[in-house]
Amino acid sequence: MNNETTKRICSSIILIPFIFFLIFKGSIYFIILLLVCFFISVYEWYNLTKKKLYFLPGILFLTFSFFSTYLLRINDDKNYYSLFILAIIVCISTDIGGYVFGKIFKGPKLIKISPNKTYAGMFGSYLLSILSLIVLSNYIYLFNIEKINIDMKLILFVLLVSTVSQLGDLIISYFKRLSKIKNTGKIIPGHGGLLDRIDGMIFALPFTYLFTFF
Repeated sequence: MNNETTKRICSSIILIPFIFFLIFKGSIYFIILLLVCFFISVYEWYNLTKKKLYFLPGILFLTFSFFSTYLLRINDDKNYYSLFILAIIVCISTDIGGYVFGKIFKGPKLIKISPNKTYAGMFGSYLLSILSLIVLSNYIYLFNIEKINIDMKLILFVLLVSTVSQLGDLIISYFKRLSKIKNTGKIIPGHGGLLDRIDGMIFALPFTYLFTFF
């Protein structure tokens, strides 16, 4: 295990429980979390785009993304909250599955704009997402949510969220490639910038909001 992988694991072990704590607490804690993440994301996007034509559309999208995330969390409808938690866990599982399977099995590259992405990683993302759904369905009560029943509609939702999350990863990778940089920042050891870590979520959570809304 190399030094970067060790940093990545240690950062995840510290950050994931802390982030979920703030999500569960809700109220001002969650709002502060969102605002901090939003301003860091805007700063990284500014550095990434260097005032190019797509800078403003990116800012507008980030605003919509974080605002829809806020609406998902504060909604009184339990379906919103349960899908919100599920979507976050699916995004995390998608990222971990892609990273682990890609490292272990390697194989053919998925796309040129992100040379580290492989078909094995894509399969791992979907597989771990489904496994996370199965595990979550049995332990969802820990999040103060009623037990969820797995059906084809929910499986389809998980696969769609995982797909959108992977597409988000590729989109941010595309803009990094345009700017000829590896990471959007250095704020998270082993991961890079905040956008490097939440690139899937900023697309998947607005999708989840629109999914529940319509």
